[in-house]
Amino acid sequence: MAFTYLGLKANYQRHTVTEAEVDRHIERLQQQYPRIAVIKDRPTENGDEIVLDYAGFCDGQQFAGGTAEMQTLVLGSGMFIPGFEEQLLDKVPGEEVTVKVTFPEQYHSEELAGKDAEFKCKIHEIRVKTPYEPDDVFAKEIGGCDTFPEMKEKLRESLQAYTDERGEMDLQDRLLRAAAETLDYEPTEGEIEEAVQEQMNNLRAQLSQQGLTLDMYMQFMNTTEEALREEAKPAAIASLRNAAAIDRVVILEGLSATKEEIAQALAMVCRQNDMTMEQLKPYYDAEFEKALERSVLTGKAMGLIRDAAVITEV
Repeated sequence: MAFTYLGLKANYQRHTVTEAEVDRHIERLQQQYPRIAVIKDRPTENGDEIVLDYAGFCDGQQFAGGTAEMQTLVLGSGMFIPGFEEQLLDKVPGEEVTVKVTFPEQYHSEELAGKDAEFKCKIHEIRVKTPYEPDDVFAKEIGGCDTFPEMKEKLRESLQAYTDERGEMDLQDRLLRAAAETLDYEPTEGEIEEAVQEQMNNLRAQLSQQGLTLDMYMQFMNTTEEALREEAKPAAIASLRNAAAIDRVVILEGLSATKEEIAQALAMVCRQNDMTMEQLKPYYDAEFEKALERSVLTGKAMGLIRDAAVITEV
């Protein structure tokens, strides 16, 4: 079969964001960004969020990791060691409280496990969180809009743009896979192993961001590393074939990346990671530049495949 990347056919179904989807997004915003009211006319109660300073002492000595300023704590949440939060109930802003506790026997710090301690606390503020009403106040303080209808319309436009972008990415992925299927190329075992290893490294990085390790994940999923690597093979092979298809298009079409295009790609990386060029400089080397060039060429090749495709909206 000859390598085919022009005139590929695909169906595309554009999803129109519904009223219910917009409403669900608004509900999530109400939960994510509650209205915070500062309470000044009563003492602390369970469920209040307080702002406090505290300093921990054990055997008369202040210990490392037991000091904080302007820390937020929801009373009754159980975030602090047993007995701590209860002693901050029925207190008022400005009040200084000495909290006496005993660290659990199984505490993560061996130096403190099972020991008595005192925390000198000062309460600065009492806060109560309540959901916003879907009104103009919500629109101004959270949505950055003058009115709630304006906020709702902007959300609809944003959700539609996101949905369209995801749909376009899916379409381009299907077109690239279709082209790759016509390519006379089979990755070697070494290439597959390298691609699988890259996927495993990405999984480890993702888990690390969530405070998890690969061992914890495997235990939770009741699986093994060997099984995970085997499951990763099909995607690794598809990724290799896609990359090979891009390489073939680049050669056949004589595509190249100019210095200006690489500079634009670099600027995009900075924007996406909220970094300046100066901050990115320590990471910029020949390999980084090669990856930027690859990104530019991939974009050009995919644009060519997409423009030449026969797309049917269904």
